[in-house]
Amino acid sequence: MTDRRPEAIRLGLGENWRQFWLLVLVNAFVGAMVGLERTVLPLIAEHDFDLASKSAALGFIVTFGVVKALTNLCAGRLADLFGRKRILVLGWGFALPVPLLVMWAPSWSWIVFANVLLGVNQGLAWSMTVVMKMDLVGPRQRGLAMGFNESAGYVAVALATLATGYVAERFGLRPEPFYLGIGFAAVGLALSALFVRDTLAHVGLEKAVHAGHQKRSATGAEVFAQTTWRDPALSSSCQAGLVNNLNDGVAWGLFPLFFATARLPMHQIGVLVAVYPFTWGVIQLWTGALSDRWGRKWLIVGGMALQALALLAIAVGSAFGPWFAASVLLGIGTAMVYPTLLAAVGDVAHPAWRGSALGFYRFWRDSGYAVGAILAGVLADAFDIPIAIGAAGAVTLASGAVVAWRMPETRRAGT
Repeated sequence: MTDRRPEAIRLGLGENWRQFWLLVLVNAFVGAMVGLERTVLPLIAEHDFDLASKSAALGFIVTFGVVKALTNLCAGRLADLFGRKRILVLGWGFALPVPLLVMWAPSWSWIVFANVLLGVNQGLAWSMTVVMKMDLVGPRQRGLAMGFNESAGYVAVALATLATGYVAERFGLRPEPFYLGIGFAAVGLALSALFVRDTLAHVGLEKAVHAGHQKRSATGAEVFAQTTWRDPALSSSCQAGLVNNLNDGVAWGLFPLFFATARLPMHQIGVLVAVYPFTWGVIQLWTGALSDRWGRKWLIVGGMALQALALLAIAVGSAFGPWFAASVLLGIGTAMVYPTLLAAVGDVAHPAWRGSALGFYRFWRDSGYAVGAILAGVLADAFDIPIAIGAAGAVTLASGAVVAWRMPETRRAGT
């Protein structure tokens, strides 16, 4: 109990390693909930519900993205006002019905509703693992902390994606692949409710250290304005985050359908869909820490350029080998960007309104799922799937150019 006394509160990964690694584990279960859907749900749309239109089939991603983005807004502000743990546990409550709804859905509207609940779960639970790790480690190890957090989440996305692909090939698209989700939600809720402790005391300590360096308090409207357009570092991060998740929405919705047109077996489709988030997850272990030493800006620019190249390679590819290599490149590029953007927001935002700033950043970033799914669906219906994937690559290249032109370096030497 002594570690709960104010005098025992310390900032740093080593000083808070038990809670830090517990939150890494919790975020792995958060990520696994998304991985359940990435191989099989686009195929369920076509095979079980006869949704020929790509726009209609990708509607579940639009719903997920909009709901998750809006939930991020609430999560950040509520975390600043009421504490982190309560919001984390609440997020897991929304996850529990998701696999059951998908398993037994008699109509596509049930799938869409399941993704409303999944979006709330991700917006609340993933946001809290991000904010709580930043609270624990302090300013010196922010990139490292985000690397571990996002690595755990996206490696779990990949493993769940791969597992559901193999289960679906052996047993069918439903219900067997989603039995895993029942266990993921139950374990994630139990860990969060029983063992995670709030981190508001760590926020109080960092506020004291931070006093006088930046404005201490800000209204929600002020933080929104700073994050969205006023501050060049925050607004550049928001647009790059949106485009990054636009790519993920395209990959989630179109990659399984695109690879299926080449008549690849289900397990190979699962591998191709999984290798991108797996590479993304593993490489973040290095890129997050690297941004603490090298700085944020040029890792973001380079990562966006590499993602653009990979998407164009996937669009023109026609076999398992080239697609596998391009998917690995897409994962590396995303890993260079994802934790670095979070760390950049943490660099700029004052501890008193960091949760809100991260919420607004994650709102714009996760809006990319909806934008990507809409763009992918419209272009795939109007032209074809390779055109839709190639267009995402072009948008990504332009986004990286905006970061190179407008974003200042946010990592301060000596911090």
